[in-house]
Amino acid sequence: MSHVGVGPRAVMRSVAFLTASALAVPALAACTSEEPKGKPLAGQDTAAAARARISDGGTLRWAADSVPETLNAFQSDADATTTRVAQAVLPSMYRMDETGRPVRNPDYLESAEVVDTEPKQVVVYKLNQQAVWSDGREIGAADFAAQWRALSGKDSAYWTARNAGYDRIEKIERGGDDLEVKVTFSRPYADWKSLFTPLYPKDVMGTPDAFNDGARRELKTTAGPFAVKKVDTKEDEVVLTGNPRWWGEPAKLEQIVLRAVPREKRVSQLAAGKLDLAEIDPDTAEEVTVAAGPRDAGTGTPLMGPEDSPAAGTEDSPAAGPQGRSAARALRSWAIAKGSDEDAAEEETLAREERDEALAKRERRQRALSGFEVRKSLEPAYTQLALNGAEGPLADERVRRAVARALDRGKLAKAVLGPLGLPAEPVGSHVALAGQPAYADGSGALGEQNAKEARALLADAGWVPGGPVKKPKEAEKAAGAEGDKDGDGKKSEDGDGKKSEDGDDDGTYIVGEDEKNDEGGAKNEDDGTDQESGEKHSSGKNTAQGGAPGAYAPKGTAAPAAAEAPVAKDGKALTLRFVLPSGPGSDALRTVADRVSDMLEKIGVGTDITKVPDESYFKDHIASGEYDLALYSWPASAFPATDARPIYAKPVPAADGSLNVAQNYTRVGTDQVDQLFDRAMGTLDEGEARDLLRKADSRIWAAAGSIPLYQRPQLIAARKNLANAGAFGFETPVYQDMGFLKKGANGSRPSATPSS
Repeated sequence: MSHVGVGPRAVMRSVAFLTASALAVPALAACTSEEPKGKPLAGQDTAAAARARISDGGTLRWAADSVPETLNAFQSDADATTTRVAQAVLPSMYRMDETGRPVRNPDYLESAEVVDTEPKQVVVYKLNQQAVWSDGREIGAADFAAQWRALSGKDSAYWTARNAGYDRIEKIERGGDDLEVKVTFSRPYADWKSLFTPLYPKDVMGTPDAFNDGARRELKTTAGPFAVKKVDTKEDEVVLTGNPRWWGEPAKLEQIVLRAVPREKRVSQLAAGKLDLAEIDPDTAEEVTVAAGPRDAGTGTPLMGPEDSPAAGTEDSPAAGPQGRSAARALRSWAIAKGSDEDAAEEETLAREERDEALAKRERRQRALSGFEVRKSLEPAYTQLALNGAEGPLADERVRRAVARALDRGKLAKAVLGPLGLPAEPVGSHVALAGQPAYADGSGALGEQNAKEARALLADAGWVPGGPVKKPKEAEKAAGAEGDKDGDGKKSEDGDGKKSEDGDDDGTYIVGEDEKNDEGGAKNEDDGTDQESGEKHSSGKNTAQGGAPGAYAPKGTAAPAAAEAPVAKDGKALTLRFVLPSGPGSDALRTVADRVSDMLEKIGVGTDITKVPDESYFKDHIASGEYDLALYSWPASAFPATDARPIYAKPVPAADGSLNVAQNYTRVGTDQVDQLFDRAMGTLDEGEARDLLRKADSRIWAAAGSIPLYQRPQLIAARKNLANAGAFGFETPVYQDMGFLKKGANGSRPSATPSS
């Protein structure tokens, strides 16, 4: 399970993606000037192909993170697999396109428009006349009404995860016929296109019992290109099969099997031929890319660097096979005959045979993986640094702003996305991603990275460099005992409480290193003196690596800036608890955390990194507020006024005296941000809503509770002949178009960066 993929609440993620569309009532927005449309940083990569080039039939085996606990997307334990199933088997009034905007889904909806705004907002839906449930009944007003009543929040017997938007509906009526649905709102609602996606049949939504329990393990009635055949908890899979009553373009695939496979086991399942499509980590992506690349004409092995390739012509060669083993045995016989030590010869032979078998196994794996390719894009989600403002040092906005202004977000994005060949641009908004209508870089409200100003903010809050904490020897002892957790934590201080810093700009130049001073690089720890890396010695030469003789900077290189002493207040150094998940798939987060820690150390702020089990990361730390700093992701919604509000809303006291934080796990919020979201949600002017959201975003930046870093990479291993599937980016998958290419047909492969 990838934490950054699951998000703080799985239901938020699934619902946000399922209801993905954008702000708008185009017919009412004519009074606003049209902004130039942006574009996503990366296009989708799905090996797009026309349906005529795809074979009929076949089974797509698709890796999932889990077998869902429920198939009801509006329950609190819904997850990403719930979303995937719902997209394939249930109606959606709107889908998200490749730019993160809503498009009408013609399979279900002929038209939808706002027909009145005074005295109430009224939306009329006209449904596709062919649209029917799998039991033959028409999709109609009764289904809309049942879903509204279940999700309105008025009946607590329904165990719903959210009611946003449905709580603004006053009534639902049948129009001229059952295929016309008239929805009247009690208050204006800009995000009306988010509603009724997915749409469940009235037999699921009609009663609390049916809603709470009836759709958890089965969906008897569906209305998509696929239907749920079974949810098999023993085999850890969900099987979808073609819907015989589907009226649209028929599904090319006969079956889709969503198989729960842990991230760390996916590469072996791909090599074993048990998967056709799987989201993977960067290491697996590299292995698949190498295996799919050019191969040596003589041996058939992938072309590798000399450090990876065994010597040709020996029994260690992957191509040696049985001949190599025969040669090894002949060598052993010759050695024994010549009087060599028999035991030593036997051991050497066994070692050679083991190496030969390992190489042969590696070659078999590479040959199996050569049938796959990596499809990559950027996921519609961003990773943020969360600063818990509920208590402790980060309750002071000046300290939060100092932490935020110490970060080089461009370098952090480059560290994660650069090696993958994806656009490494930092995210500039909390409410949208590049390409979406509401997107604008609001980070100027916080200010650019500036270590000098960050230190000034700390000083203004009473945190001063070199403040009285402990005597140097006591500080050194404390750092050795508590500061360094040997993998589970990052050392906050050296023995003398100092560490080399890059200065206020791009940093120190250290001989032999290229922006890799992750472990502190140059420092003198042995004698506890103030002698720093690069300090002038009596010889007049600049030394590096802690003053080690022989490592000199080129002539003319500026000496590094002196290290910033840890800041302290009231006799206590400023050290922040940095909580991270420890499981597979979290390597990128740990890399980012190390770099963040280095950046903070340069302004005198220490970090205490703690790695916790995956299953407790959100429940026991993020949601409960047991952290100062944390990294996790939020999905991008096409309805930010609705979906982003609970993430950034000001926490309010609950009746029992606790703090109701909704999904605002940073506990940082303001009345002004709430008001801006509410106004954006209530206007039917597209341009006004966009401007209000951007103002809200600027104020979220200024409060410095959440610092967006980068858009998450999306790496998918796909069988080479699988078309219309892979890294979807923003776009909702079109399940009926997925399939395997006919012999001789080829899919298209766009680059990761969209063309201009």
